[in-house]
Amino acid sequence: MLNAPVMEANDAVSGSMAECYVTIDGNRYNMMQLYSFESSAKVNSQDVKILGRTGIGKKPTGWSGSWKGTAHFNQSVFRRWFLTYCKTGRMTPFEIQVSNEDPPAGRQTITHTGCLIDSSILAKFDAGDSLLDEELSGTFDGWDMPEEFTELSGME
Repeated sequence: MLNAPVMEANDAVSGSMAECYVTIDGNRYNMMQLYSFESSAKVNSQDVKILGRTGIGKKPTGWSGSWKGTAHFNQSVFRRWFLTYCKTGRMTPFEIQVSNEDPPAGRQTITHTGCLIDSSILAKFDAGDSLLDEELSGTFDGWDMPEEFTELSGME
């Protein structure tokens, strides 16, 4: 273990160097007001009873994706999208593309497809000195990774 390679501090990726774009109904928006974002995919599994074993096995049966973020309260893109649904019953899924780039790790891009929002703040105010922000969350049903981080020295 003494001779094992270790990660260099400069290999850590800076969170503030990300980019986020949302494409809704063919319109692409730079979501620079987002200052926190996270997406995750969860494997759905089913129990498998196996004769001759005391434990229960697991079989993957699918997956589900979710995302959440925090943004400054200064855009109407998602509210307009939600208003269209409220007035017409038409909810078109959208795309969220997130890229992280910081040398020497390189650049990774994740494209989330089939995105929906769980809820939307319509209006808000605070008479104090605080800045207004909003929590966003939703789901996605597909994703791709067109760009991957560079494999760090010592990982192979």
